[in-house]
Amino acid sequence: MDPPITSFRTLGELEEAASRRSLDALWAYIQGGASEERTLRANRDAFRSWGLKPRVLADVSSVDLHTEILGARVGVPFWVAPMAYQGQVHPEGEVAMARAAGRAHVLGAYSTLSSRSLEEIAAASGEAPRWFQLYLQPDFEVSRSLIERAERARFSAIVLTVDTPVLAVRDRQSEGGFAIDGSIPIGNGRDVVPPTRGPVRQGELYRLRSDAGATWEVVDQIRSVTRLPVVLKGVLDERDAREAARRGVRGIVVSNHGGRQLDGAVASLEALPAIVAAVGSSLEVYLDGGVRRASDILIALALGARAVGIGRPLLWALAADGEAGVERYFSLLATELATSMALSGRRNVAEVDRTLVERTGP
Repeated sequence: MDPPITSFRTLGELEEAASRRSLDALWAYIQGGASEERTLRANRDAFRSWGLKPRVLADVSSVDLHTEILGARVGVPFWVAPMAYQGQVHPEGEVAMARAAGRAHVLGAYSTLSSRSLEEIAAASGEAPRWFQLYLQPDFEVSRSLIERAERARFSAIVLTVDTPVLAVRDRQSEGGFAIDGSIPIGNGRDVVPPTRGPVRQGELYRLRSDAGATWEVVDQIRSVTRLPVVLKGVLDERDAREAARRGVRGIVVSNHGGRQLDGAVASLEALPAIVAAVGSSLEVYLDGGVRRASDILIALALGARAVGIGRPLLWALAADGEAGVERYFSLLATELATSMALSGRRNVAEVDRTLVERTGP
């Protein structure tokens, strides 16, 4: 089936199409990163440091994009990264995202800070697998309640974001006037609160709210209240990856929060190989941050990622044309990925290995 008619015909047109449909303050929030946005830029630059070495005469008359993520068979090796406040981008928000992902059989991860409830998102997802992303709440009973609701709504994993003990200073977002605070409606209930904006000085020390005091024991605590597999999102150090594996975590998302948290943090792609080497086959490793085109996906898979999360481009698609934009995006990216795999001499995802890539930059 042909993709729907939308305001963009190609992936290259998407960002501009979205910018035309977005208010300035919202666009600053979507596009912005932390402080000087060094890490935001580094995520893209990292992919430019690798080149592809295609094989030829490999009989690529048929290309299969299917793969498995935590045992669930999905149509493509990319997934919807959790993104907050999608209702600010389009009135149907996460419901539009989930419907399009369901039809494409793309795994979707949906945020604690979603504009629509996790139950509405589940109903819109169809049979496609879905994960619930958890921001740890100051009151653990609120976290427990969210986890229990996710289980009842047939989410298949809990994604604990671990890189937000505090929200970073985000100059572009602040200058644009988009505030992450209690004024933005959250679909999962009034008890849910976003991460704090910053520390408060008390005497000679800066202190954050109680959830910033979380340690590795919270992973054990979450695992004790759910039968669902736990995935940690926001890991960049292989020592943390090994500790996650030791505590029974089933997956890691190598991520710097799209460059929106610690400015100067290493690019996700740069951290990926060491983490893959550190954990071996003890858990699954995924990546997000800076993924734009099919070549980026191939590079990440070749360096050991099981699948990659897509963030900003999906917000662009949602802003540009709502559900139809997301559906078109999935279609265009899958077609480009199948084409790139054929041109690389790879017939399926399992054949995308380390021999496909070569370091070409610093």
